[in-house]
Amino acid sequence: MQGWHGLQDVPGDWGRSVVTIGVFDGVHRGHQRMVRRAVALAEHLGLPSVVITFDPHPDEVVRPGSHPPRLTTARHRTELLGDLGVDAVCVLPFTLEFSRMTPDEFVQAILVDRLRAAGVVVGENFRFGHKAVGDVETLRQLGEKYDFVAEGVPLVSNGEAISSSLIRRWLADGEVGAAAEALGRPHRVEGVVVRGHQRGRALLGFPTANVESPPFTAIPADGVYAGWLECTQSPSPYEGQRWPAAISIGTNPTFEGVERTVEAYALDRDDLDLYGVHVVVDFAVRLRDTVKFDSIEALIEQMRRDVDEARRLLSG
Repeated sequence: MQGWHGLQDVPGDWGRSVVTIGVFDGVHRGHQRMVRRAVALAEHLGLPSVVITFDPHPDEVVRPGSHPPRLTTARHRTELLGDLGVDAVCVLPFTLEFSRMTPDEFVQAILVDRLRAAGVVVGENFRFGHKAVGDVETLRQLGEKYDFVAEGVPLVSNGEAISSSLIRRWLADGEVGAAAEALGRPHRVEGVVVRGHQRGRALLGFPTANVESPPFTAIPADGVYAGWLECTQSPSPYEGQRWPAAISIGTNPTFEGVERTVEAYALDRDDLDLYGVHVVVDFAVRLRDTVKFDSIEALIEQMRRDVDEARRLLSG
């Protein structure tokens, strides 16, 4: 798969192609359906398929300060799109100037002049152009003008409508199981392991990886979860290793904490040194709410029960 950052990376001799367009945050099952339709159309026409996506999120540019929690990093999103069989992913920098293009200008400059689109596949609720005045019907009309076919695909799975906004709401409520069903995989938070208060190792007996995630990351609701911790740092002695984990999100109220953290304990491992290493945390099941305990002993006893439950759930 080819990866392009901006239209300047598109090869000068690029021929006709089938293009699909969207933010694709999460690359959920609805997105997957749309991308697979584009790939199928491309194969039918004997052409390569191209995904156009955007960074930063358009909302942050058009309405600064409104950036929605991000379900996937740009890198992970590109990997997920590549796994669906597309031939190229083009990440377009979304700027204020870009947002002011008319639908016709957008189609001509991007779909026609650079990608030479023979077919364009979008979600049925797709909007584009300045003030989002263009829709699927606009795209079809411009397709007649510029010689490409356009179609809108319902973003559904098993008959149910899916959206990134809905998945964000589920995560905000701690419903990681529902989010995973819509995504087709566990929700992931990634980042670098940083030093915290080190209570897990020194005081509680459960050494945790304190994961510092990028801005705007969609973090599930405060609570305790079962999931997995994986090292993606290259090079690293732990590269590619994946461990079942108990995961805590919150401010550590028993210790009067104020900073919200994501901490993952790799089950039955007290020998890992992950400081400064890039890791990912995948969420499988919510175990319980965050609770303030009356004593450290009560907290440790509950943590033992959490670890036992996580081990049971993840071993099946």
